[in-house]
Amino acid sequence: MGADWGVIIVAAGRGTRMGTKESKQYLQLGDKPILVHTLELFQSMDTVKEAVLVVGSDDVERCRSWVTHYGITKVKSVVAGGDERQHSVYCGLQALSTDWVMVHDGVRPLVTAAAVQACCAMAEQSGAAVLAVPVKDTIKQVDEAGVIVSTPDRRSLWAIQTPQAFRRVLLLEAHERAREEQFIGTDDAMVVERLGANVIVAEGEYTNIKITTPEDLPWAEFLLTKRRADQAEGNGGQE
Repeated sequence: MGADWGVIIVAAGRGTRMGTKESKQYLQLGDKPILVHTLELFQSMDTVKEAVLVVGSDDVERCRSWVTHYGITKVKSVVAGGDERQHSVYCGLQALSTDWVMVHDGVRPLVTAAAVQACCAMAEQSGAAVLAVPVKDTIKQVDEAGVIVSTPDRRSLWAIQTPQAFRRVLLLEAHERAREEQFIGTDDAMVVERLGANVIVAEGEYTNIKITTPEDLPWAEFLLTKRRADQAEGNGGQE
């Protein structure tokens, strides 16, 4: 890939499903906070030229100190987010200058460089792409009473992940239109889709989990330990 990429890492949420006083993105995963693992992945990628970290207003100074402490030199700014995730992404967009931009959840620390590169390559061909995996389970649509009303064809269903990758001007236009019309989407792809633009799926990996609930953390610990062991074995036992 020849394009220069920027990345907006969104970590402004204060989700309650983790059941901890500390926000989930700041919990420890192995030897460092979840968010730092995420930052280090993008720091290691040559195609990523700059990053913006969007956090809660109370966490800006802490995150700036982490960026310095862990040597995350590609983070050009740490900014406070908005009331909704979509508003936080828009704040991040204002601070980026690259022609291409990814949006990534701070609590997805196990995404691989290969998956990120696949998503970016697809976006460079089409203008917009998202990482996703085929749904394994049968999905049922139910009504308000809990009665099944339909069973969508599983072959057409994908579970959407991040990063989501776009030509920057396209994503900016989509967010500005959404702001004008007071539309709130569940992800950036949804905001772009409203413009009539095609968003292409790039197949990702099931290990790119979003750490949201207490049971996610030990699973992430296991995946991280296994990945490090595989890497050590691939290096002949040398770290």
